Amino acid sequence: MLTPEELGPQRYRARYGRYYEEFIIGDVYEHRPGRTITEHDNIQFSLMTMNAHPLHCDKAYSSGTEFGQMLVNSALTLAIVVGMTVNDVSAQAIANLGWKEVALTHPVFAGDTLYAESEVIAKRESKSRPSQGIVTVRTTARNQDEAVVMSFERTFLVARRDQQG
Repeated sequence: MLTPEELGPQRYRARYGRYYEEFIIGDVYEHRPGRTITEHDNIQFSLMTMNAHPLHCDKAYSSGTEFGQMLVNSALTLAIVVGMTVNDVSAQAIANLGWKEVALTHPVFAGDTLYAESEVIAKRESKSRPSQGIVTVRTTARNQDEAVVMSFERTFLVARRDQQG
């Protein structure tokens, strides 16, 4: 989310993300643009992270599996989907506190375009850091055919706007 912040008369500065007060339980943020994953993305990520499973980097092997083609590394899918959420969800975050219930619900292949959305499902003020709050979102990713490919919950620590200097 690009939110212009007014600095003075007819002067604005771009600001990404939301402060604690701007998160409202039940709000859903559609993250755009989508991201098309290429075969190069998949092989580079898989080998860079030392995941040389042939399903991710061996076309001949993969063609003989039930999928008939290489699968996109699920860690790459997670990384891309999390990245897609940053502008709307965590650009003002201080720290990620955790992910849970990561579900891989549909295979992702090179050439798929992913879209994501996040729903605010919980928030509370931090007990130990009064200038910050804790927010939890549930993110769902779909491919170009609207098939849900992944979902997860993410909790992070974020600054309170009223505590900014």
